[in-house]
Amino acid sequence: MIAESAPCASLAAAPARQGSATLMRAADVLAALIAASLPWSTTVPSIFVGLWLLVVTPIIDWRDYARRLAQPAYALPFAVLLLALLGTLWSDGDWTDRLHAIKPVAKLVLIPPLLYHFSRSERGFTVCAAFLISCALLAVYSWIVLLNPALKLTATASAGVPVKNYIDQSQEFTLCAFALALPVLNFLRGGSMIATAACLALILLFVTNMVFVASARTALLCIGVLLMLFAWRHLSRRAALLLFASAVAASALAWTVSPYLRQRIADVAVEYRHGREDISHASTAQRLTYWRKAAAAFAEAPLFGHGTGSIKRQFERAASTESDLDAEIVSNPHNQTLHVAVQWGLLGVVLLYALWIAHLRLFTGDGLAAWIGLVVVVQNIVSSLLNSHLVDFHEGWIYVLGVGVAGGMVLKGQAAPDYWLRSWCGNSSGLPPAS
Repeated sequence: MIAESAPCASLAAAPARQGSATLMRAADVLAALIAASLPWSTTVPSIFVGLWLLVVTPIIDWRDYARRLAQPAYALPFAVLLLALLGTLWSDGDWTDRLHAIKPVAKLVLIPPLLYHFSRSERGFTVCAAFLISCALLAVYSWIVLLNPALKLTATASAGVPVKNYIDQSQEFTLCAFALALPVLNFLRGGSMIATAACLALILLFVTNMVFVASARTALLCIGVLLMLFAWRHLSRRAALLLFASAVAASALAWTVSPYLRQRIADVAVEYRHGREDISHASTAQRLTYWRKAAAAFAEAPLFGHGTGSIKRQFERAASTESDLDAEIVSNPHNQTLHVAVQWGLLGVVLLYALWIAHLRLFTGDGLAAWIGLVVVVQNIVSSLLNSHLVDFHEGWIYVLGVGVAGGMVLKGQAAPDYWLRSWCGNSSGLPPAS
């Protein structure tokens, strides 16, 4: 009877394994749909996130998942959310503001299940490809909308921006351009000129859009930092010097041929000088005012801050009637460190930087997955100097999805330098067989 029961047990387990495989595929498809819809919508990705959680929950090995929560990359998102929840207890903001401030932080706790799922999935790069293709389509449509503004999908204030805003669009295009930089290098070294040209064409599509159509100055800062990061990580000294020389030449050419780019840079001084008189053109002056008021609020409660959702109340207290700019009341100081410091003090700042460092450490290895994850984290850190991009909806979800998917692939060991090339091109790249 014992001998006969073994085949029966094996047959009984087969449907369970098949069901788990089906749910794994469904979770992968939903993650790809989140990535593909993110450049275009805010509502649709949220719906897909809810469906993804419903699908992935039954296939999590909770004992294994609990053990992984001891790792900082898994644990720190929960620590940040816990601090936000506890911060409501000593906040001096309205309860509406307290509860509203929890939501932007709550999305960070999706990083651990994404890390876990894509450490077991084989389709992480499918999610990356879905985001890339979607952004490429958006870039093409952006040019169309520049020529015919009536085709905009939403009433954005900027020309050439079909949906959302130029800041979100620039962040997406910057991420895609630099994610493609390593494939270009690998294809070039492997002698695959067609693939190299295809990747370069996509990079050119994204960069020219930012030069001639719509660009955020935050993205321009990120480009400079990421360019240095790429040279440091992947190029020899001679190749790095050649890259920088080419970048300087390309920047000079762009400055010469793009009146739009020149105007965007020149506006910094204009916004600073005239920000107090005309608040509609006060982006630079606004940021400086926000930072000054936020730093003063932080100095009043440096250890634990004023509590979750307290930023608006602090700006109300600091408001004056000297100018429209001084009287402005906001709930976002446009700097991630100050956003955290006002609410949770030094404790929150320590947790914030611990989170960034833990996720940076995930991507210290070689390979495309590690490079994509590194670009995502570094871009978020740099852009958070001028914005609160970890808690902003669009950039925050890019961070969550990018760290979760790329980090999961790194943890799985799919970060070999030629993995992406083999996944999408087989052995046509001329690379030697994987060891």
